[in-house]
Amino acid sequence: MSRPRIVIVGAGFAGYRTARTLSRLTRHQADIVLLNPTDYFLYLPLLPQVAAGILEPRRVSVSLSGTLPRVRLVLGEADGIDLDGRTVHYTDPEGGEGTLRYDRLVLAAGSVNKLLPIPGVAEHAHGFRGLPEALYLRDHVTRQVELAAAADDRAECAARCTFVVVGAGYTGTEVAAHGQMYTDAQVRRHPMRTGMRPRWMLLDVAERVLPEMDERLSRTAERVLRQRGVDVRMGTSVKEATHDGVLLTDGTTVDTRTLVWCVGVRPDPLVESLGLPMERGRLLVDPHLQVPGRPELFACGDVAAVPDLTKPGQYTPMTAQHAWRHGKVCAENVAASLGIGGQRRAYRHRDMGFVVDLGGAKAAANPLGVPMSGPAAGAVTRGYHLAAMPGNRVRVAADWLLDAVLPRQAVQLGLVRSWSVPLESASPEVARVPGRPDAGSAGSAGSAGGPGRTEPAEGRQGGEPAKARPGEEPAKSQPDGESAKSQPGGEPAKGQPGGEPAKSRPGGEPAKAQPGGEPARKHPGRPGADGASGERHRTSESARPRPAHAPGTSRKAAEPSTAPKPSTGARRSEAPGGTRSSGGTRSSGAPAPTRSAGPPTDPGPEPPPNQPPPGPDIAPGPVKRTDGPAVEGDS
Repeated sequence: MSRPRIVIVGAGFAGYRTARTLSRLTRHQADIVLLNPTDYFLYLPLLPQVAAGILEPRRVSVSLSGTLPRVRLVLGEADGIDLDGRTVHYTDPEGGEGTLRYDRLVLAAGSVNKLLPIPGVAEHAHGFRGLPEALYLRDHVTRQVELAAAADDRAECAARCTFVVVGAGYTGTEVAAHGQMYTDAQVRRHPMRTGMRPRWMLLDVAERVLPEMDERLSRTAERVLRQRGVDVRMGTSVKEATHDGVLLTDGTTVDTRTLVWCVGVRPDPLVESLGLPMERGRLLVDPHLQVPGRPELFACGDVAAVPDLTKPGQYTPMTAQHAWRHGKVCAENVAASLGIGGQRRAYRHRDMGFVVDLGGAKAAANPLGVPMSGPAAGAVTRGYHLAAMPGNRVRVAADWLLDAVLPRQAVQLGLVRSWSVPLESASPEVARVPGRPDAGSAGSAGSAGGPGRTEPAEGRQGGEPAKARPGEEPAKSQPDGESAKSQPGGEPAKGQPGGEPAKSRPGGEPAKAQPGGEPARKHPGRPGADGASGERHRTSESARPRPAHAPGTSRKAAEPSTAPKPSTGARRSEAPGGTRSSGGTRSSGAPAPTRSAGPPTDPGPEPPPNQPPPGPDIAPGPVKRTDGPAVEGDS
């Protein structure tokens, strides 16, 4: 008799805790499969410290395979669920497709950035939900301060040194607090010619900072922010965003190159395709985290509307604390439903308090309902994070110690470009890959490549050159950069990855057929570069434009039957024993909507026949000129 299979979608706080608890409870009596786009669990509360240069990115990234014994990790993103056939369809990071059969399914897909219908926000703002966004913000802030230090024009210097954060919740408050300290340290070491100081603004329509916390702690946090020089404006938000600034709801215009969107989150749009009862975008479950009428389906974390038994008629809020506790209860109930655990139980929580790190030795906390501030709150906050992290504790503590005795390294690495972290992505934990459409975009009018979306421009700092991007006509200038021709280094290279200026790179002219860059024209097929390994993408049906889908079916069912199927990206079907069989098919049914509400972008021009395919571990770098005699700087 084969063992039952449990499939968990998502490895956030809820999904990770579910997998870890099930691994302990089942003890080889069930197959546990974890489907996630990345191979790590991200400890989100410390992400602002990554953006501020206190912690290295891997410190907040806990390896899934290294900390989850007896759990099989499948890299991919779920894009369709057949409830009747009990299968999950997914797309892997290289564009291949597969299917997972399940006996129990746990949906813990998490949340994405919440968008508001404000003109220009989708085009010019960046969120703060994943490592790529934190790394981009760190590089971008560093670059703006360096460009401002070299600027002679006072207006340009002021615009580059103004950083606007929208949303005064936990994330926005911590980003503004750490950001002000980071830029002040930069300016102390390299003063600006105009004698100006970086200016951080924190906006929110709420009446006070941290409205979720006790009023006393809210006042403490606001006082610390104002003492550091943060411009806190409550009851104010953004009315319109443009390439060179923002218009506020009070009529004020602020010149800036940086707009950080921390307004809030919304459930992952994957659950909307199931056709089940919803509550404000969240899947309705009972107190046992089970979907009514579907005994094999469980949901927890941000995608689940879990009844709050301590407050009848309400649902638990979308916080990491609740998601972490959901995971344990969900795992116990899944095991009980299979007869390999104890009795199932309802989710009931007791508020343990919250902590907010304000940088340095300052924090605001109320552990067990006791309000605290100052260094004592800072010690409690960091102690709580060390205890809550499922790994990397020693490394995190070591980074904190080094930050206390050594100056921070204000260096921009340029690893993440502006165009690769769009605000309306349904997968903020994964940066977009050049050369193929973003299958995870989740906007409507502001969807990448869709109506209302302005593609990143030639002149945007850290952006992809316009001619190397598929889609519609890009704008000439974006909020974090000057126009292309005014940038140091001259014209942007059409073929270089990341859109670095051609003349600023060793070797002079860009190589249009260089491996690792954008594909050139007239090459059979369309290889894409994988953002993690540099290996060639497999062509797949997910890279072709798709029609709109009807609720309840897979995306595959909605594709035209006459479309040619590439051999390298053929669909894989998960066999009951855990092996893959070629030629497997999915259950038919009504097609499920894609996770992108906007139309797909054009895959772009095809490369020439003589271009070598990108190989593994080929990093873009200097190229040798082939269009004339060698000049100084060629390599």
